Order: sequence, then structure tokens, then C-alpha cells
Amino acid sequence: MADDIVIAPSLVIDKILIIDDDPFVRDIILKCLQAEGYVCTTAPSAEAALELLSQEDFSLIISDIMMPGKSGIELLSIVRERYPDTAVIMVTAVDDRATAVKALHLGAYGYVIKPFDLNEIVISVVNALERRRLSLTSKEYEVRLEHEVKERTEAIRHREEEICLRLTAACEYRDIETGTHNRRIGLYAFMIADHLGWGSQIMDEIRIAACMHDIGKIGVPDNILLKTSSLTDEEFEIIKTHTTIGAKILSGSEISLLQMAHDIALSHHEKWDGTGYPEGRAGEAIPPPARIVSILDVYDALVHKRVYRPAIPEDIALKMMEKDKGTHFDPHIFDAFIAVLPKIRQIRIQFRDEE
Repeated sequence: MADDIVIAPSLVIDKILIIDDDPFVRDIILKCLQAEGYVCTTAPSAEAALELLSQEDFSLIISDIMMPGKSGIELLSIVRERYPDTAVIMVTAVDDRATAVKALHLGAYGYVIKPFDLNEIVISVVNALERRRLSLTSKEYEVRLEHEVKERTEAIRHREEEICLRLTAACEYRDIETGTHNRRIGLYAFMIADHLGWGSQIMDEIRIAACMHDIGKIGVPDNILLKTSSLTDEEFEIIKTHTTIGAKILSGSEISLLQMAHDIALSHHEKWDGTGYPEGRAGEAIPPPARIVSILDVYDALVHKRVYRPAIPEDIALKMMEKDKGTHFDPHIFDAFIAVLPKIRQIRIQFRDEE
């Protein structure tokens, strides 16, 4: 049997770009660093250096400051913007403290004054490359940590969503219409939040929180919840308590998703003009997610069959709702609802009530 072949891991080679309009200086630095085992390339100007940088990667740049065309300071600014992981050492014949400070503020890793000792160049290169290595390691750690935090956050959100959806599913054992209705309301609300530019986190929260708007109906007796004839005044007062029951079920949580669900459960029957229930809130005093669900709850109830009436054609339902814009419904959110209506229709098709 042939001997196993062991391949040594490849080593990362630090390539250095030396820039100076004086060929003698370029040559001295080149030979010095090559003697230390570094791979080097030279350029006579900032413009030539930028051309090389566009073609290959360099770990370190050693650049003169005073050069024809673009100066070393101008080059430094460009490098920091385009190639932020490339370290830069500035070299100059002018011992100017202000220029040195400016170079360091712009991100230079070192500043060497001519005439220089070659050992000084080597030490500066070693220090710059080590700083660069530590910086890259730190960035990699931050990226890895950010990824881990994102994964853990997603796992927590997934658990939260599963708990909420299982809680919502309890409604389906009381009333199959309510369960399917709840899921549609969550998806509708997601579309409106997206249209309003609320951001991905809040959009995800309202998608789940809106599903729980009727969770308080768990506490409403079947003889009232499933009644096929008109409700008496006393029965309607009992139905109205599903808002406060739902709010009590969802109250006291530090989870933002459940806090939103609480506000929706409590206030989704409030009206823009203050004539709703249970608290008679008006206008901006009604939480925005509840204002969204208020519109969607009415729309979905109108266009679907209920135990007490058949479904109403959508065009008629929309005309009925249009009359309540500015009284029952927040006019701005109602306009957003109309804007996303084509997407809402698609959701209705996908999540039909079970016969």
C-alpha cells in the first residue's frame, strides 16, 4: 500500500506594496524586506499603486508622502475607503508633526522619517502586520459573535411564535371560523406593516400578535359565541368582554411580541372617533397595531360567511367600510389597506374557511 501523503497547510503570505517616486529608496526597502522573507512589489506613484491594488490584494503598503500627482496622504484616504483591511505605513523626508498626526488620524499604522534605519523599517512592518492580524481576528470574532447572536435570537423568536400560535390554535377548538380568521388577520397585518415601512422585526411581531386579537373569546360562552340569531343587548355586552379577557391573558409580559398582542386584543374594537370599546380611546391614543387589526377584522368578517349571516360581496363590503374611514378607521392606515388589497385577496384564497 502506498504511503499516506500528508499535505502541509498553506501559509498566508503577506504581500507588501512599496510606493516611492525615488527608485533608489524603493530598491533599498525592497531588498531589505525581501531579505526578511516578505513578498514585495513596487510602484513609482500613487496612481500606479492604485492600479496594482485593483488587480491583487496587499497586506501592507509602505508609501512616501511627497510624490508627483496624488500625494501619499491622498492615497492613504483612498486606501482606507476602498481597502480597509490593508495596513499602511507612511514614509517622508519632512519631520512635520502635523502631517504625522494627520496620517495617523487617517488610519496609518506607522510613520517613518527619512533618512531611516533599515531596522526601523523592519520593526514598523512587523508591528503593522501584527496590528493588522489582530484587527482581522477581532473582526472575524465580531462577525462570528453577531452570527451566533442572530441564530440565538431567531431560535428565541421561533419559540415565542410557536407558543403564541399554539395559544391561538385553542380558538379553533371553539370555532373553526375564528381560527382561520385569526391566521388571515396576522398575514394581512404583515402586508400593511410592510407597506407602512415598519421594519422586519415589527412586521414579524404583528404577523403573530394579530393572530391573537380574539384570544379572549376563549372566555365567552358557546351559547353566545356560536349563536346564529341576533344577540340581545346583554349578550353583546358579554361578547365585548373578549377584549378585556384577551388583554388579561396577555398582560404582564416583558416580551415585546406579547406586549403588542395585549394592545391589539384590548383595543382592536376601538374606533378612530372614540365611540368604540372597551375604553373609548380615540385617534392616536389607539395603538397603531390595533388600528391595523381594526380594519382587517371588519373586512375579513364582512367578506366571509358567519354563523349569523352569509358572506358579503367584497365590492359592497369595501363601500360600507369606505363610509367609516375617518370615523371608525384611521384614514392613513385605511389607505394602506386599500393599497395592499391585491395581496390580501391572495391570502384569502390561500387560507379559505373550512366548510
